[in-house]
Amino acid sequence: MYYYGVKLHALAFRRENKIPFPEEIQITPASVNDLTVFKEAWSEKTNRKFFGDKIYINEDFFSELEQEKNSIMITPVKAIKGQCQQIKNWDKAADDLFSKAVSRVRQPIESLFNWLIVKTDIQKASKVRSSKGLLVHLFGKIAAAFIGLIF
Repeated sequence: MYYYGVKLHALAFRRENKIPFPEEIQITPASVNDLTVFKEAWSEKTNRKFFGDKIYINEDFFSELEQEKNSIMITPVKAIKGQCQQIKNWDKAADDLFSKAVSRVRQPIESLFNWLIVKTDIQKASKVRSSKGLLVHLFGKIAAAFIGLIF
């Protein structure tokens, strides 16, 4: 028996009160880190505001991206290991509000993935027997979903 695990990554334009419009879709092995995908596929984008989850916290990389490409990554606040409890408590309200705001902006991309799962049952690939078959399954389901959206 074989197992082919993949992840679907999407870079999408935010649209008020609508599902985001995908600009690019990437399929990678499940073992590939999301930050690695961003660095390889989307780090050359200029003049952008990206909203990501906590996996995208990398101050060195994103400060360089901001200086060179005028693009920024906005992520929820991640707790700092070893920080004293008094400082954590001091910053908690502001950190929680900021993280909630970022999550609210990110929520529609989660809805896009959920919409794709509901419309196509893309996660069910029990008949797939090869990596090529898996790619045909994935791209066929994605194409069907977006063609259905057009008509």
